[in-house]
Amino acid sequence: MNTNYFQSYPLFYAIRSLLLPLFIFTTACSLAQTPSDVKPVPEMRAVWIATINNIDWPPKAGMTPEAQRTSFIELLNKHQCNGINTIIVQIRPSGDAFYLSMYEPWSQWLTGKQGVAPSPFYDPLQFMIEETHKRGMEFHAWINPLRGVQNIKTSSIADNHLFKLHPEWFVGFGDKRFFDPGNKEVQQHLILVVKDIVQRYNIDAIHIDDYFYPYPEVGKKFNDAESFSKNGNGLTLDDWRRSNIDSIVCSISKTIRTNNKNCQFGVSPFGVWRHYGVDSTGSKTGAGPTDFDDLYANILLWLKNGWVDYVTPQVYWEIGHRHTPCEVLIDWWSKNTYGRNCYIGIGTYKAGTNTAWKDKTQLPRQIQKIRNTPNIQGMMFFSSKSLEKNVNGWSDSLRLHYFNVPVPAPKINLNR
Repeated sequence: MNTNYFQSYPLFYAIRSLLLPLFIFTTACSLAQTPSDVKPVPEMRAVWIATINNIDWPPKAGMTPEAQRTSFIELLNKHQCNGINTIIVQIRPSGDAFYLSMYEPWSQWLTGKQGVAPSPFYDPLQFMIEETHKRGMEFHAWINPLRGVQNIKTSSIADNHLFKLHPEWFVGFGDKRFFDPGNKEVQQHLILVVKDIVQRYNIDAIHIDDYFYPYPEVGKKFNDAESFSKNGNGLTLDDWRRSNIDSIVCSISKTIRTNNKNCQFGVSPFGVWRHYGVDSTGSKTGAGPTDFDDLYANILLWLKNGWVDYVTPQVYWEIGHRHTPCEVLIDWWSKNTYGRNCYIGIGTYKAGTNTAWKDKTQLPRQIQKIRNTPNIQGMMFFSSKSLEKNVNGWSDSLRLHYFNVPVPAPKINLNR
């Protein structure tokens, strides 16, 4: 065949430019699907995609819808090639929405200005769900229940944001504004938001993270004294705050189960529930905040009562850490799942930040520890960008060895 004949036409180059990237991507993924010592059993292999401050996606605010869609597809393809089977996308980062909502404004991290819809119009959430499911991956919709305004000085705040409509619903904490967990109207609004999402979208889970009451910071106070005086009902401040978060989690759980029986409910708390020095049932860890005492999140109660379907503690420390060793926390959580699925959150964002996280064996050793520990069904990585950049060659390790045999995410019995 005379190839010069074909190459003399522009069409040849156009076709070649379209097919060559597809060939390279397909070949790379097919090379990864080689036999290994990993048993093809269901395992959670998830990645968080943070939208706040454009950490992971979109790459920047105000991109055209076409550019947003293209970048998300590229991101999905990379993760699929690396063996990821679940995507967790932050769709409500700060009292705003990455979807068409009747209750909250469009996110500034999507269009550049809060309250402004994509133009030409499309629904990012619907698009992301469809593209994720096309690839046989699960889509978990990540919402932040209580973050209201990321920065009162710099954030774009739409006229229909609840901070402007109901300023009495919020409590200041430095430059941030949080929804008041003790305000019953706040709780009811949150339930409407969750109900709307699970009724209209074919998601596999609602996922919340560790932002309950704010993490302690020197010089900052969460001044909810007025709310406490109205609603405390004789409880101590600490017990009242915990009861508020309990009510929110329980209500979200009931809302999901009533309106979408196929939707899971997952929570990703801070990695330490309580320290052993404070509570003999806690983990043998030392310094630092805890879920129960500082964030007022009684995770074990939620697991005992079956309010959540899975828990993903954010165990973002390295193996052998001085105060909070990764391996100690993995063992502790494995003994406190109360029959719920448990996936370990791994802080790949720390790659290269210190000696421990420059060690290329750090992630492989954590994966081995997770797989060799009972009652742990997989892992989630924070966040997408660290794997996309292949820091320490860890994406290669996942694709070529640890995740080279595709497996589905674990199934959860939703006949509650």
